[in-house]
Amino acid sequence: MQRLYPNVVWRKDKTQKKVYLTFDDGPIPECTPQVLDILAQYGVHATFFMVADNAVRYPNLLERVRNEGHAVGNHTFHHIKGFKHSTHHYLRDVEKAEQVLQTHLFRPPHGRMTDQQKKAILARGYTIVLWDVLTHDYNPRYSVEHMLKVIKRYTRNGSVITCHDSLKSKDRLLTLLPQMIEYLHNQGYEFATL
Repeated sequence: MQRLYPNVVWRKDKTQKKVYLTFDDGPIPECTPQVLDILAQYGVHATFFMVADNAVRYPNLLERVRNEGHAVGNHTFHHIKGFKHSTHHYLRDVEKAEQVLQTHLFRPPHGRMTDQQKKAILARGYTIVLWDVLTHDYNPRYSVEHMLKVIKRYTRNGSVITCHDSLKSKDRLLTLLPQMIEYLHNQGYEFATL
């Protein structure tokens, strides 16, 4: 995948013992407040790649994320798939989201977009961020124990870890998150925002 998307952030500085916890698809009232509560409990800051349609519906959650020191990234307005839309339509959705989110960070839904879309987004000054550790918290086939094994095996200096503050992920995420944070803290990692 990394060969398909050069000029994209997959991982940050490999020399520093930092990790970058990210959340996709929110904010939603059924999950995001609980995630924020857990992050506050552990003194951890993260980056939330928001679907702007959700941020418009729940502006208090967008405000809370920012007020609590977290970063915000653009995850399009309608969570559209790049391969199913023209570059023009895709960019209009990204720009509509930008009016709400006001950020230079961008993550394509499902981690996919066309090469033309990628080039156009980079040309607009965005930093495109993907990940090197995906928890699969949205997939009911994976247990929390399995997800924690993935975290333990693949997290390293500079890792960008992706979770989802969504209805599909909620139960697994809220169980995984404290365990993951405690494990990474015990390994000496510092959490940072993108």
